[in-house]
Amino acid sequence: MWEKKLKLYDTIIDKCERFERKGKTMPFTAANGYMFTLLNKAGEIGIRFSKEVQEKYIQEFNTTLYKSYNAVMQGYILIPEEMLKDVDNVAKLMDESYDYVMSLPPK
Repeated sequence: MWEKKLKLYDTIIDKCERFERKGKTMPFTAANGYMFTLLNKAGEIGIRFSKEVQEKYIQEFNTTLYKSYNAVMQGYILIPEEMLKDVDNVAKLMDESYDYVMSLPPK
């Protein structure tokens, strides 16, 4: 199950030209000193957005804040299972998240 989700996560990231996956046991993407997507042990994908966009997407996608290792990841939303069928759309969300972290002061 998890291996299948990892493959899907990699497929989505491969559609994004400006960044690549990092991490072996905890796959993630990062730029400008900030992580902005994660794949947790449960095989769930979380994507980071600004507070305003996060609140908008929680409503629009009927989702929640993202949890990883039993901790709520502030700024991240859980990408619902149904949305994962449209890898192009999820790739666009990842690109949007990349743009967001690149707009923050570098760490």
